[in-house]
Amino acid sequence: MTKHSNLVWVVALVLGWAFDFLFWGKPLGINFAIFFTACLLGGGLALFANGVKPSLINLVFLLLFAFFGVISMVRQEPMSLSFGIAGVLLSLGLLTVTYQGGSWVQYRLRDYFKSLFSLIGNLVILPLGFLRKTRPDTSWVRRIPLKPVSRGVLIAIPLLIFFTLLLGSGDVVFRQRTIDFFSHIDLGRIPEYILRLFVILFVAYLLIAAFLYAYLKSDDRQLLSEGEPILKRWLGFLEAAIVLGSVSLLFLIFVIIQFRYFFGGEVNIGVEGYTYSEYARSGFTQLIVVACCSLLMILGLGMLTRRDTIRQKWAYSGLSVWLALLVMVILVSAYQRLMLAIDWHGFSRLRVFPRVFLVWVGILFAAVIVLEILRRERHFTLAAMLSCFGFAITICGMNVDGAIVQHNVYRTIEGKHFNVNYLTTLSTDAVPVLAAAYDDPSLPEVTHEGVGAALVCYLQSDWYKDYRAIDWRGLNFSRWAAVNALNRVGPRLQDYRVVKNTTDYGGGNYAVMTPSHDISYQCEQGFLSGIPERPPLPTTGESSPTRGTQLKP
Repeated sequence: MTKHSNLVWVVALVLGWAFDFLFWGKPLGINFAIFFTACLLGGGLALFANGVKPSLINLVFLLLFAFFGVISMVRQEPMSLSFGIAGVLLSLGLLTVTYQGGSWVQYRLRDYFKSLFSLIGNLVILPLGFLRKTRPDTSWVRRIPLKPVSRGVLIAIPLLIFFTLLLGSGDVVFRQRTIDFFSHIDLGRIPEYILRLFVILFVAYLLIAAFLYAYLKSDDRQLLSEGEPILKRWLGFLEAAIVLGSVSLLFLIFVIIQFRYFFGGEVNIGVEGYTYSEYARSGFTQLIVVACCSLLMILGLGMLTRRDTIRQKWAYSGLSVWLALLVMVILVSAYQRLMLAIDWHGFSRLRVFPRVFLVWVGILFAAVIVLEILRRERHFTLAAMLSCFGFAITICGMNVDGAIVQHNVYRTIEGKHFNVNYLTTLSTDAVPVLAAAYDDPSLPEVTHEGVGAALVCYLQSDWYKDYRAIDWRGLNFSRWAAVNALNRVGPRLQDYRVVKNTTDYGGGNYAVMTPSHDISYQCEQGFLSGIPERPPLPTTGESSPTRGTQLKP
């Protein structure tokens, strides 16, 4: 990149300064998407100026970058926000290592590991070579007469101080402006400024490394997986057939039992001494582990097993496909168990995530079956990567906390379980949906008041009280929409009382008393101080208020 080396220096240093400006002392918000969009544009400009263009297939990573960049601005639910951040970094990383070649479609697992370690190692090495070969043009510095300039500055400083003091004593306005100017210079913050300068240079260094990697090492047409395999196929066909056959037999027995005792319905479950809810909870995690271990076993045996004849190849594929089909039935069993728990308790994050995960694991097993039949084993890694991206995109796109509110609130129309306390633990993604539910007159009265109590909890939360202190760099559209929704419904929530909890009620530190039924709901959000103590519990003649969870409205 010696052709336009000065441009590379300028782009990297400007982006380093942008990192400091956008992130120092600011919460994560729109600044994340702005900075990495600037990195993408700046890197593309530097590479294009040096005659390097991306492979067209890498436009997929630009689409992923755009999607996850938007998610980082519009979500606050922790998993979705984490996927948004990770998606941006991963898409830019993959774009960097395969910028020119675009051979990621053919990658196997070893190619991903090789690219990852190569990129990490070159983050240190490449900029050092670039520093030796190209330096910014500093010839103009040598043309500056340093000695005369230094003498002039030393003479001017005391004169400037003298005349400033003299003019300040003669004019009140000038003196005040001078005081205001120097009040902004805080000598105690000099260590902070030095640290920020170091961060700027460090970020610029890493960006130069990324640009150089895309320029020098991203032509990945020669893949590591096309050479000699790391592990030779030492396992015979008969041994692998015994393993696949025995595991398939075990899974078949399990599936038969599932059809008898699980797919048969609640009556069969009751006969065995389990309640419907207990059976729904039992063994779900183990079934997921079985499915994942089965996938690893199929792929591992595929890499290690010799198949010398056409008959052995077809027999091995048949056993693998049969085992994969049985695992898919087990996944259906796990999904059914999860749906029973959802039907009994409603949505939660720990039920929504596995539900989506099971769907994408099932899609991955279907892809494994198709690729095994077509003898396209080298695309297993691509199928796994696309499934991972599919899972992340689904979670990010569905608004998890909003879906939890929508499902849990409207199931109360059928008289089902409703946990208001859990709604107060959700992120700002849930608030607009809660506000819309509060406006819905079709909800039962106790549900309506429970939704109102959750909104009151959010009105008292720290993030709502502190929202105006956040400048545009920390803006997140989820928080913005939540604040607007709370401002809209807030005037109609004046009849609720927020009080401090006592040990008699347990749980959260604060509670909300509903206006008509005097039901107490715990608040799990963080609060500012100044909430009054709860009045004492009645001892005789009155029923105690209930807490948070209503089974039937």
